[in-house]
Amino acid sequence: MAIRDLTSERLYVDHPLAAGMRVPLREEQAHYLINVLRLGAGAQVLVFNGRDGEWLAELGEIKKRTAVLVAADQTRPQTNGPDIDYLFAPLKRSRLDYMVQKAVEMGVARLRPVITQRTIAERVNLERMRANAIEAAEQCGVLRVPDVSEPVTLEKALSGWDAARTLIFCDEDATVKNPIEALGAVSSGLVAVLIGPEGGFDPRERQTLLTKPFVRAISLGPRIMRADTAAVAALALVNATLGDWS
Repeated sequence: MAIRDLTSERLYVDHPLAAGMRVPLREEQAHYLINVLRLGAGAQVLVFNGRDGEWLAELGEIKKRTAVLVAADQTRPQTNGPDIDYLFAPLKRSRLDYMVQKAVEMGVARLRPVITQRTIAERVNLERMRANAIEAAEQCGVLRVPDVSEPVTLEKALSGWDAARTLIFCDEDATVKNPIEALGAVSSGLVAVLIGPEGGFDPRERQTLLTKPFVRAISLGPRIMRADTAAVAALALVNATLGDWS
């Protein structure tokens, strides 16, 4: 497997990639390469699209507001990482940005906002969320950009749940206090992680979760974490026990 190059400029492109393929850039991407980084024709950058791996490409034709990259050599084949859904109660703007970025770095496959009784965010900006996911993937070398789902209520998410996917519910009152021990009882490779809102779940929501056969409650230790911190802790535990760290 190729060693990741984290020093070269890296761009996500929504275009097929293959040797010799001409890849038109969006206006803002062309502006960034040409006017911000001061790159000229022949300069090399890394590109990926979440499907065809990572490619070394050369800056080709440059116009006033657009430019074209020409894919040359594949530097890494496509890998998709663990099949982890990440469900979360949306937070306020800056903390939601942080949470999305860290979830992408942890390799989640899907970002699924859920609206709970104590959700504090007034609305969910899906375009901003996707832009943050792309930026995080560009910066940390991830080859897959997670899918971003429309927000749904927690009740709706649970009612349509695929029982083959274990839902790992972060619960400060979990019976088993050792999260590694609790996760050791999960056998399916299909998992999801659910992080609640600031202030935790409503007692009725918690009780509903605990009655579902596909839910596994885990503790994150004796300290109460902010939701964005809990996301990193929970995803690290899942990756270490059920994901691609083990």
